[in-house]
Amino acid sequence: MTESKNLRDALLSRLATLPGTRRFHLHVLVSSPRKHTKLYPFVQHHPKTFIQDILVLLSEQQPVGVGKGLEKEKEGEEKEGEGEKGKDGEGWGPRVFVSAIEASLYTLPTTSSAILYISKVDSTGQSSHPSPTRTLARALLAFYADPTQRPAGMRAERVWVHLFARAQGQWWKRVFEEVGGEVGKGEGEEGVGVRLFYVLPGMSEFEASQSMGVSAGASSQSSVSWHYGHPYSQTDIPLPCPPNADSQSHTHSHSHSCSTYNLGRYIPSFDDDPKARFIDELGYTTEAEGIKSPARKRQKTGGEKGKREEEGSGEREGKTHGHVPGELGKVCADEFWERMSFRQECVAGAMTGFFTMAVTSPLSRQGGEGSGGAAEQRGQVPGQMNKRVLASLMTGHEFSSVERARWSTGKLEETIRGLCEGLGPVTPPGGVREGCVGEGVGSLEKYNSDIYGSVVVCNAGGARGVCGRVGVTVLTARKKKRRGGGEEVMR
Repeated sequence: MTESKNLRDALLSRLATLPGTRRFHLHVLVSSPRKHTKLYPFVQHHPKTFIQDILVLLSEQQPVGVGKGLEKEKEGEEKEGEGEKGKDGEGWGPRVFVSAIEASLYTLPTTSSAILYISKVDSTGQSSHPSPTRTLARALLAFYADPTQRPAGMRAERVWVHLFARAQGQWWKRVFEEVGGEVGKGEGEEGVGVRLFYVLPGMSEFEASQSMGVSAGASSQSSVSWHYGHPYSQTDIPLPCPPNADSQSHTHSHSHSCSTYNLGRYIPSFDDDPKARFIDELGYTTEAEGIKSPARKRQKTGGEKGKREEEGSGEREGKTHGHVPGELGKVCADEFWERMSFRQECVAGAMTGFFTMAVTSPLSRQGGEGSGGAAEQRGQVPGQMNKRVLASLMTGHEFSSVERARWSTGKLEETIRGLCEGLGPVTPPGGVREGCVGEGVGSLEKYNSDIYGSVVVCNAGGARGVCGRVGVTVLTARKKKRRGGGEEVMR
């Protein structure tokens, strides 16, 4: 069996299909898996969960003239790792970041499930037309959703993709349709199934379809139909959290009676997610006391005595909090989404939508080997590296102009390369097994083979229709002529 393609190569392959002429530089940081207990914080027995942080940074160079060796450069393309020390080549403009994607991958071995949560997708507005952000996002979704493309260490029978986004303009809806249609080709013949869900809180199915300007079903180009609503009442696809995670679950079936279930077992909690904030409020709300503050974390103590005290305290907490917390046992999934329409995130003026894709496939259809748990994969880095790069990106750089974007891009790319050079290679003892998650290895070799890559794009069919000079797209105010010969700015 051939070795599966890594995320960097999969993204570069998609970017190479964009029309026009330009050079892309891609940095992909995927952290090694670590244990996580906050995905379902209000169940009594937390299911074994591993999390990986994903950060994708894309920079672009635009040609400043028709270079004689442009076609030759495209054929030979730049070798991995070259160009990072300022060797940008003649005939190219400055390198500027144009797109960034932040995501999290959760793996639950107990139920053979995985969840991909897209937390942020941003663009700087410095790219040429068409913007690569949509193509980059689609490639990321397809890499983890398609059972034939997934990394070798990720083996799950069910993969869920979650997104909270501005629904206006159908941008994400079309991306989900395209990925779902691509993955679901020949659905049923080989055991692969795809289901798509979307909901715009506060709107009926008809209102949502009219607001987005499309029909509620599948588009003419997609073979997968949409279901308007949430996925937490359906019984066809088992949800990621196991039924026995909460002691109040009286049956192993997916019964959604408000008197017998814990809403916190059905809806996962992600960082910076409106659903998670509402779940927190419901979990800490009681009829008598109103909203309670979360329990203060106990300071860790050293030694055997401290360990025994912590274990005893945990047992006492388990007995005290064995019931369904707050109102999570009283609020059904349908009522939850009805009340979501009154939340600040959904009434701030802009239309918002929640999109979910569920992909089911037998393990025999997936590449690689493994038991379905968390496993060390090629190209992974320590989790602190992702946090450091992301913090620098969010707080120390600006991309409001070409000059500022050029300076910030250079500094960030130097930071990423420097972090990889400063980390010596470390081999986890005996490999990484389920429940024994090692830290990713950072080195210059890994940087060149899995983290950084570039591709020269020279395709017909762009805004100018030919492979050649592509100018910088500058957004300016539209103007119309006055009758008296002057100009009036259109607003």
